[in-house]
Amino acid sequence: MQEISLCMIVKDEENVIGRCLESVRDIADEIIIVDTGSTDRTKEIVSQYTDKIFDFEWVDDFAKARNFSFSKATKDYLLWLDADDVILEKDYQKFIELKKNLDTSVDIYMMKYNYILDKGGNPTLVQNRERLLKREKHYQWVSPIHEVIIPEGKVENVDIAITHKKEEIKDLNRNLNILERMIKSGQELDDRQEYSYAKELFCLQRYEKAKDAYEQFIAKYQKQYSNERWLLYSAILELSDCYKYLEDSEKCLEYLFTILKYEVPGPECCCKIGSVFLEKKEYETAKFWFEIALQNNEKLKESINVDYNEFIPYLSLCVCYYWMGDMKKSNDYNEKAGKIKPKDETYLQNKTYFI
Repeated sequence: MQEISLCMIVKDEENVIGRCLESVRDIADEIIIVDTGSTDRTKEIVSQYTDKIFDFEWVDDFAKARNFSFSKATKDYLLWLDADDVILEKDYQKFIELKKNLDTSVDIYMMKYNYILDKGGNPTLVQNRERLLKREKHYQWVSPIHEVIIPEGKVENVDIAITHKKEEIKDLNRNLNILERMIKSGQELDDRQEYSYAKELFCLQRYEKAKDAYEQFIAKYQKQYSNERWLLYSAILELSDCYKYLEDSEKCLEYLFTILKYEVPGPECCCKIGSVFLEKKEYETAKFWFEIALQNNEKLKESINVDYNEFIPYLSLCVCYYWMGDMKKSNDYNEKAGKIKPKDETYLQNKTYFI
C-alpha cells in the first residue's frame, strides 16, 4: 500500500489543530508540521500526534513555507491541509478506500474543497484543489499569497471533499498587507495576484478601491478572455457587486452583460442580473433571468457557489411570483427551496405568507 505524508503549515492554531489531526487518523502515515511562530499551545497539541515538528521563520510567503513542509516528507504521496480543515466521516471512508487502491500512475489527485458552509453546515462554495500529490514528482508551490501547484502529469478527480471549518479570522488584513508589500517593493504581480489584490479589497468592503483594481485587471486581460477565463469571469461578477454596493445598478448590469460577449452565462451571473431587475421591481425580466439560471444545461451548472444552481433561483422566483400576484407559483418555488435547505430562515419566513 502506498503511504501518505500529511504536510501542514501552522501558527497559533490551538483551537482547531487537534480536530484536524484527529480527522486524518489512518490516512496519514507521517505528519509533518511546520510552525511559523506559534505563541499558544499549538506545538504542545501537535506533539501528541507527531514528533516531526519544524520551525520556519515567516517571510510573508506561503509558497516557501509549504515547499519547506514538502521537503521534510518521506512517503509516497503528499497531502496538504490547513489547520482549520477537516475530513468528515463520509469523506474519511472514501479516502481510506482511495488509499487502499491508489493508482500509482496518477501524479495528482484533485479533491473538492468545501470552502464556505452555511449555518446548517451545507457547502455553498466548492472548489477543486490539488490535494494529494506524488512526492517523486517534486511539485513546488508558487505565489507568496493564494499559493497553488501547477498541475502537471496525470491528474485525476475523485469524489472526496476536504471541509474548511474556519472558527475565526485572526487578521483580516494579512493577505492584503502581503500583496501591498509586494507592490511597494516593486515586484510585478502576476495575473492571479492582481486579481487577488482586487478581491482582498472587495472582501474588506473597500468598494471604491476594489472597483478601480478590478477595472484595471479586466482592462489588462480582457483580450485574453479564453486564457484567463476563470479569473476574468470571477472579477467581472465581483466588480458588478462593487457597483451594486455603490448603488450604481446601470454599471452593475453593464459589466454583467459583458460576460455574454464571451460565453453562455453561468447561474451566478444570471442570478446577479435577475437580482438587479428584482430591485428595480421589473419582475417579468427578473423572472426570465432566474429561470435561465435553472435551465438543465451543463454549461449553467458550473458555478462553484452551489447555492446559485438552484436554491437562490428558487427563492428569487418565489419573490417574483409573489409580487406578480401568483401565490401558487410563489409558494411552489419556496417549497422547492425548502427541500434543499429545510431549516433556512428565509424559506421558513416565506412559509408564513402562505399559511
